[in-house]
Amino acid sequence: MILVEKDLIHKAKTKIILFVIDGLGGIPRPEDGKTELEVANTPNLDALARKSVLGLINPVAPGVSPGSGPGHLSIFGYDPIQNEVGRGVLEALGVGMELTESDVAARGNFATLNDDGIIVDRRAGRPSDQDAARVVELLKENIKEIDGVQVLLQHVKGHRFVVVFRGDDLSGRVLETDPQQEGVPPLFPVPEKREAERTARIIWQFIQKAHYALLNEKKMNCVLLRGFSKLPSLQSFADRYKMDGVGIAVYPMYKGVARVIGLNILGNPQNFEEEVRILEESWPDHEFFFIHYKDTDEAGEDGDFDRKVAKLEEVDRFVPRLLALKPDVIAITGDHSTPALLRKHSWHPVPFMICGPYAGPDDCTAFTERQAKHGYYGRIKATDLMSLILANAGRTKKFGA
Repeated sequence: MILVEKDLIHKAKTKIILFVIDGLGGIPRPEDGKTELEVANTPNLDALARKSVLGLINPVAPGVSPGSGPGHLSIFGYDPIQNEVGRGVLEALGVGMELTESDVAARGNFATLNDDGIIVDRRAGRPSDQDAARVVELLKENIKEIDGVQVLLQHVKGHRFVVVFRGDDLSGRVLETDPQQEGVPPLFPVPEKREAERTARIIWQFIQKAHYALLNEKKMNCVLLRGFSKLPSLQSFADRYKMDGVGIAVYPMYKGVARVIGLNILGNPQNFEEEVRILEESWPDHEFFFIHYKDTDEAGEDGDFDRKVAKLEEVDRFVPRLLALKPDVIAITGDHSTPALLRKHSWHPVPFMICGPYAGPDDCTAFTERQAKHGYYGRIKATDLMSLILANAGRTKKFGA
């Protein structure tokens, strides 16, 4: 980022809200040619769009479907190619685990295998937090150490958990065991490099021990692991942007993304209503607020177009409360697109809008993909979004004489 490389950022008495609507973007459905955003009744987002400048972001690069980690890092202005952060590290940080430099962390899913060893449900029927936490405790009791390596487990949410392997000479360069689809068997943990061979063997032993421990479970009878990774060294948000930043999110994954760049996490909200309340209560105390909404992404991944529309309409009802705080700049976007038609993250660009006293507006009249395509900012790299936010907040210097 040029603003960072050329030391063009300065402090200012301005406040910023970055609101990330997870999986925001979509693609048109065949019956009427409209996306979820175009079908949704979002009067508050549309009214804000008329006061804002719009555009589209490529979270990583054209044609690349990003994971949530790279998508968020890009929005925060960190190049996700140069600064790879694995899902395991993000999940572990998100649930408050403290990692050492030698740890290898992985995100785990409980899944359901049939008698032939084929995955029939990658999310094990979406178990309750209580039931999944019970199974995590079962694994803790049965798997404490493998070949001198300590095994640490913690429930995350629903079917998700984190496993951390703590010991010497471990490597995060192991391929995931989650095939990301049903109707096939789990994958083997394959080392990407020779130095990861021992780690892969330990992971395989963990999977086998977990399978044995879960023999009496009807749905949660398999573990799928992905995002094997070690703690990276990233420049902190405060040092990079010369301002105090905080994050507010329900899901640990997004708390982890915030923590890995040094944002302080506020509260422990269980829903978006609680997130907004925490934002309101803490408004006098900080300069930059990252707030996250998850439900749109889940609806898209479930292939439920109408539910994603409903979740966008739910989000819209909170916009007046965000604006009532009178932020100097509010930016709204998504970390990636999750079209219901595809049922997964996609490569499609994501709409964004920035509202501030110097932002615009342009001629866009609604917050949709089609409108954003004609916005003043055009199509940009997601890593440039923070530069625009900072500039609109009066936090940048002139470059050159």
